[in-house]
Amino acid sequence: MDLNHYRFRDVWRLAASPAAVYAALADVPGYPLWWPEIRSARQDGPDTGEVVVRALLPYRLVIGLTAVRRDPSAGVLEVALRGDLVGWSRWTVEADGAGARALFEEDARPGRALLRRLALPLHPVFRANHAVMMYRGRRGLAAHLAAPHDRPR
Repeated sequence: MDLNHYRFRDVWRLAASPAAVYAALADVPGYPLWWPEIRSARQDGPDTGEVVVRALLPYRLVIGLTAVRRDPSAGVLEVALRGDLVGWSRWTVEADGAGARALFEEDARPGRALLRRLALPLHPVFRANHAVMMYRGRRGLAAHLAAPHDRPR
């Protein structure tokens, strides 16, 4: 078992249309508005950006993102990761009854030597940190999608 290799799979069921969920997930610079662990997010170019993440652990991750796939008709958003995490993340959004199902998948390795060295003693803690982050992200997105938003007139 390679403790420096992380594979995550999370499912979010949301009471919103797949189009609304996809739009919110595609708006990475807007993540800090609803996801407490995403401390900042910026777009550098049409296909690149960066997020700063900090969950329960007193350590922040700076992760560069490069869009690999944006396919609204298939509900797929995929990015390549660089920096503190190296690998890929993907959202797949589809209809689920009256709402939407958002599947998150990630395959990543630590990009920094310190994180690789901490993998053996802290592997379960890193996984728990991810679980808390995803739980709070789902709750934040559900509240964000349910809130009334100003509409252009």
